Amino acid sequence: MTKKRDKETSASRPLGKRIARWLGWALLIWVLASVAGVLLYRWAPVYYTPLMIIRGFEQKADGREWTIHHKWVSLRYINPAMQQAVVASEDNLFAEHHGFDVKQMEIALQEAREKGKPLRGASTISQQTARNVFLWQGGGWLRKGMEAWFTVLIELMWSKERIMEVYLNSIEMGDGIYGAEAVAQMNFGKSARNLSRSECALIAATLPDPLHRDSAHPTPGLLRRRQHILKMMRLIGPIDLSR
Repeated sequence: MTKKRDKETSASRPLGKRIARWLGWALLIWVLASVAGVLLYRWAPVYYTPLMIIRGFEQKADGREWTIHHKWVSLRYINPAMQQAVVASEDNLFAEHHGFDVKQMEIALQEAREKGKPLRGASTISQQTARNVFLWQGGGWLRKGMEAWFTVLIELMWSKERIMEVYLNSIEMGDGIYGAEAVAQMNFGKSARNLSRSECALIAATLPDPLHRDSAHPTPGLLRRRQHILKMMRLIGPIDLSR
């Protein structure tokens, strides 16, 4: 009788309440899974990312061979100048902020309002790492909200050194090329630890658009951007991520 009564009670609940309950459980499972994933990657190497898989399908759709060049290496096997270069190019306050560069966000919003320009990205290295490792590229409020969530998680659960290590191993650095070690071997014929400061700056110069900016065959514009990054690297000096 009790089981029968429970079934009748469940069936008599309004559909809206049942859907809300299912959504609540789904959200809880997703939160727990995301926390577990971030905790796992606090130590485990990231061998594949959603972007790598997406790019592979895009290659197949274009009639090309599925190609992924990626080799995970510890941060100590990457020239420290590479850290300087990406901080100079992508996120000057990486060592200081807690995942979000509020000042750059405000500047981007102000430019969009005053000059009528499209809202430009102001993503930090932490945000880019969250997006590359756990999500997909593109816009939309859902993806942006999830990116913010994962950014908070990695800033809470990883050190700055770990964020930089994952970033330099997972970021897209060319067509089918991911990470500093892969781009060093493919485009310069050497390991990431043997890259010169100039080569590190050139790689960093491609990061806003690595599918159309080739560090192996730099254009005059790309070389000018490299010089700007080298200047910024001298101003920034050595990067201290030990906090």
